Amino acid sequence: MKVIHFVAAIDRSLGGVSIYMQLLAKDLGKLVDLLVVTRQTVDPLKLENCRVRFLPLPMGEMPKFRKEWIGILKEERPDVVHVNGIWMMHTWIAQREALRLGIRTFITTHGMLEPWIVGRHKLKKRVALLLFQRKALREAEALVATAESEKDNILKFGCNPNVCVIANGIDVEGVKMKASWKRTCRILFLSRVHVKKGIEMLIEVVAKIGNELKTYEVIVAGEGETDYIDELKGKVAAAGMGDMVRFVGGVYGEDKWNLLRSADVLVLPTFSENFGIVVAEALACGTPVITTKGAPWSDLEAWGCGWWIERSVDCLVAAMKDFLALTGDELERMGRMGRRLVEAKYSSRRMADDMLRLYQRLSDDGKTHCG
Repeated sequence: MKVIHFVAAIDRSLGGVSIYMQLLAKDLGKLVDLLVVTRQTVDPLKLENCRVRFLPLPMGEMPKFRKEWIGILKEERPDVVHVNGIWMMHTWIAQREALRLGIRTFITTHGMLEPWIVGRHKLKKRVALLLFQRKALREAEALVATAESEKDNILKFGCNPNVCVIANGIDVEGVKMKASWKRTCRILFLSRVHVKKGIEMLIEVVAKIGNELKTYEVIVAGEGETDYIDELKGKVAAAGMGDMVRFVGGVYGEDKWNLLRSADVLVLPTFSENFGIVVAEALACGTPVITTKGAPWSDLEAWGCGWWIERSVDCLVAAMKDFLALTGDELERMGRMGRRLVEAKYSSRRMADDMLRLYQRLSDDGKTHCG
């Protein structure tokens, strides 16, 4: 089977979707002839087990993009075109031209129909829905969600009832677990530095319980807009926490894994995540996690490896105090359960297997139906 995945960009600075594509390609590329079509960026992630082709994506080069994309489709003759992301004219053109050539199309929405995301820039999204996005969702063979909660939000749009859940995964076999749970007095935020990630609430909570965190450092790791990072640093300074909260920028490769292993806990007080891959990464390292119900991680409670809380200052304060009260043995027990959870449910190989089964699932009417 030949499969083309279209994604707007694959760059270190972009986080979630880029990392997803890197992990999916590594295992899906062992099962199918995989081509990834994207644009060139400053700091692209390396993809394994697939071919990569680049197209121009600026709006001013839309005719060139369309022409070159059609050329790729006619040259490659794929069985499937899978579009990653929505709300862009390019994603609709990629799907539309594939449909015109009789190629089956799938869309992974990557959390872009979650209420918090839809609520931002409402006018632009209403225009997009009217012009192309509703039609694109309706005409896809199936839509792919990464969690049941995301599936429920997609179904509310009423565009396409055929929504399949394929959980994101990580290359868990390649992740080394921490060797010790002796406290390092390090609290970690690791993600894209963006308003939706809830860093301001973390800063507020740290200020509120500062006396209980005197021996701790709070590390904020990730890239983001310079103005927003400066704004956050200003809030930290105004709260008198300049010596406690440290911004370290983007952290990649083995440095990232070492940072995850060195933390006592990962905190992600997010407004909205369709998955939250850093949660799985932390758990694979044996590091417990605190995150909000803006992320689909009820497994943290079910498996006893973290806290899944309402998104409020009081709830985050309570979770942080619970974490601070744990013994070393309790931290280790949570860490080991987190690793078992990721091994059981969130491996990238399982994600690739599920994706291939989706592509192969044809009913008697010639359509793909999600079970």
